[in-house]
Amino acid sequence: MSQSKSPRLKAPRPTIERPPAISGILAPERFMKLLALVLFVVAAIIPFISATPYIISILTSAFIYIVLAMGLNVVVGYAGLLDLGYIAFMAVGAYTSGILTTQFGLSMLETIPFVIVACVLAGVIIGGPTLRLRSDYLAIVTLGFGEIIRITANNLKITGGPSGIHGIPTWSFFGWSFADGLDIGGIHFNSKVLFYYFVLFVGIGLAVVAVSRLGKGKLGRAWKSVRDDEDVSEAMGINGYATKLLAYIIGAVWGGFAGTLMASHLSAISPNSFEFLYSALVLMAVVLGGMGSTPGVIIGALFVSLAPELLRNFSEWRYLIFGVLLVVAMIFRPKGMWPANAVLPFLKKREIPGVPPTSVVSVVGASDEEVFTDEERR
Repeated sequence: MSQSKSPRLKAPRPTIERPPAISGILAPERFMKLLALVLFVVAAIIPFISATPYIISILTSAFIYIVLAMGLNVVVGYAGLLDLGYIAFMAVGAYTSGILTTQFGLSMLETIPFVIVACVLAGVIIGGPTLRLRSDYLAIVTLGFGEIIRITANNLKITGGPSGIHGIPTWSFFGWSFADGLDIGGIHFNSKVLFYYFVLFVGIGLAVVAVSRLGKGKLGRAWKSVRDDEDVSEAMGINGYATKLLAYIIGAVWGGFAGTLMASHLSAISPNSFEFLYSALVLMAVVLGGMGSTPGVIIGALFVSLAPELLRNFSEWRYLIFGVLLVVAMIFRPKGMWPANAVLPFLKKREIPGVPPTSVVSVVGASDEEVFTDEERR
């Protein structure tokens, strides 16, 4: 006997039509991409305008701070984990690459796999037993971890003790080094300018694009869910512990890569380069710029790294002025200079359609006087 097929269920049609997607150059996402491209091109032509060692050096340091802040943005901005010892991962990356290049003869490129493994192990060792803690307890543990790494580097012979490691080489690729320079079209690019472009294209490009894509993907939504309410996210099927641990490991790898860049840029590292003050400055860049906001973190990192240099003419007053500027910024922009949901006022915004008028609803068995509209039933 043939069985009759049950009728196929259909979802009810929505009462409010979805507004069309915003198009044109004033669409927020498209405009921000074009603006980022313009700023990237401006940064690329700066050496052609002024290539003094001082300007190239401070801009390279600022770009490395952006890479470091983007890694901390994954931990603090996306996952909501308060990390007060993030500079420790930068120390792990810097010392790993420094030891392997100066004592074992490896190139900076060849040290990258070892740096990744060392940072993953550091992230698992510190994050594995402690990420079940929350808020202030996690902050205290990460602060202690940062100090443990610095004190350990200060007392080990392989790390150079208080003197640190000197003579760290610049990057080289298959026998050619940045130290050799490069001539293109009659223009000579010295090692500092070549490293500047390397940090700009590889460091900034990789960090900003990768972190932005992670934040918009499935994993990024899981991080933000855990950040907003871990209990509710676990009730929805998200493994909060594994999600936070993955954010911590990814942030550790980003910090280690920034440490490798900084070690090559300075050619010397010491324990004094990884004090708690630098963890606070990187955290300040993320909070001041806007947690979870890619443009905000970039702005915050540039402000924190360049403001003391721009105020150098004020001598001993520059740090006081820098502190006053930070307080003023936090008073007038408590959510950051560029929050994650910020939209420039002149850009187009998607219009939310109005609620359609309610219809009369009849009740089975009710008289004509007992018929109500949806508004009256509420």
